[in-house]
Amino acid sequence: MASFLYAGTDGGVVTVRSEDDRSWQVEREGLEDWSVTDLAVVPGEPNRLFAGTRGDGVWCSEDFGKSWKKPVYGKRGPGKVRCIELDPNDRNTIYAGTEPIDLFVSRDGARRWERMDGVWEVPSVATVSYPAARTEPHVRDIAVDPKDPKTIYIALQVGYMLKSTDGGKHWRLLNHDLDADVHTIVIHPEHSEQLFIATGGSDCRKGKVKGRALYRSHDGGETWEPMAMEFTQEYSVPLTLDPTNPKLLFSALANGNRSKWDKAGGAASVMIRSTDGGKKWETVEKGLDEVRKNFAQVIMFDRSNADDLYAALKNGELYSSHDRGDSWKSMGIKVPADAYDMEIVHV
Repeated sequence: MASFLYAGTDGGVVTVRSEDDRSWQVEREGLEDWSVTDLAVVPGEPNRLFAGTRGDGVWCSEDFGKSWKKPVYGKRGPGKVRCIELDPNDRNTIYAGTEPIDLFVSRDGARRWERMDGVWEVPSVATVSYPAARTEPHVRDIAVDPKDPKTIYIALQVGYMLKSTDGGKHWRLLNHDLDADVHTIVIHPEHSEQLFIATGGSDCRKGKVKGRALYRSHDGGETWEPMAMEFTQEYSVPLTLDPTNPKLLFSALANGNRSKWDKAGGAASVMIRSTDGGKKWETVEKGLDEVRKNFAQVIMFDRSNADDLYAALKNGELYSSHDRGDSWKSMGIKVPADAYDMEIVHV
């Protein structure tokens, strides 16, 4: 059985292949002219995946990344895409969040798009500003409730979160007891009122919140409590949970923000794990000698093999674990930095 691992990077999509999930080699590269910020494999169709590009909308491959096509040209649709998300109950429905802030939905596999104008009815959206050079305020992540697909969450970079309970017609702001710089949203697969988020820690550094990088909610985002307070680092991006055991979560933490990582002290990054749903966290370090200076930007569970995880470091090095994160090993593969997302399929 062959396995294909796709990595969305600043240099396009890199497809890595293995026949035994231990020895890997680069199979091909695609969309090299674009920064690919997010990937989504269609459930039940391992050959079919979508890629969000930061400048040319959403592209699709139907042959395991060998060739790519853009399903729509010359029509209204997303351009500078920062995240995509498939509706867990409808494989043809895909959401795309963009820079500057906008949200689009397609009901026919990215051939036609509808702008979800209700996002701009939230007064605070127009006031969001982002201080980084060459970056505008944007939608950083999208999460669709697997129990009720009409409930949708979006993360706004330094703009908190928005929630819709009517399929995206109307939205409201979630901004109580969480950091404004929300990067990643994870919904508990069985109890969807439970949410987990990873943030950039901007409000922590300003002394405006009690938490640091990670938070969880038990009431659909109305209120939040800090996680991983055992650690001093206040920046995070990756956050994932085991689809077969939702109490098992992984994340990575770093000091400050990316602009300071090359200075004295660096990122001081760690990969961390919780086995009790986020109450307590521990470091996982065996085999991850590089992670302290090279932040783990992506951490991914293999949905088909619950013991297997994969990680992409800031320098492009890929690592794998086959014992639920107890130990890690380099895959001998380096993809273009930065890596933003990974997906794996088995055929």
